[in-house]
Amino acid sequence: MDPVVPILLWRLAFGAPPDRPPDPWFAPDKAKHFVASAVIQVGTHAALRSSGLDYRAASQGAGAVTFVVGAGKELWDRDHGGHPSWRDLAADVAGGVAGAVVVRQTRP
Repeated sequence: MDPVVPILLWRLAFGAPPDRPPDPWFAPDKAKHFVASAVIQVGTHAALRSSGLDYRAASQGAGAVTFVVGAGKELWDRDHGGHPSWRDLAADVAGGVAGAVVVRQTRP
C-alpha cells in the first residue's frame, strides 16, 4: 500500500498534528541554554575539585551533572506543557564543552 494513503486517512480522521513553535538554532533561548550549561560545568568542576577529586574525576562528574541537568530540563518541558527541543539539548552540550575548555585552560 502506498504510504500516503494511511497518512491522508489519519489526517482526515484526526486533523493535522499541532503546530510547534519555531525553534531556530540561533535564538536567545539557545544562548541561555549554552551559558547555563557552561556555568554548571565550571561550577560543578570547581566544587568537585575542592572536595578532593582529581582533575579527571571532577571533569567526568561535571560533564555528567551538566548533561543530566540539560536533559532533565527537556524532560520537564515535555511533561509540563513546554516545548522540548533537541536543539536546546545541543546548546546544552555545546555549553558544557565550552565550560570544560575554560576549565582546562585555567588548570594549574
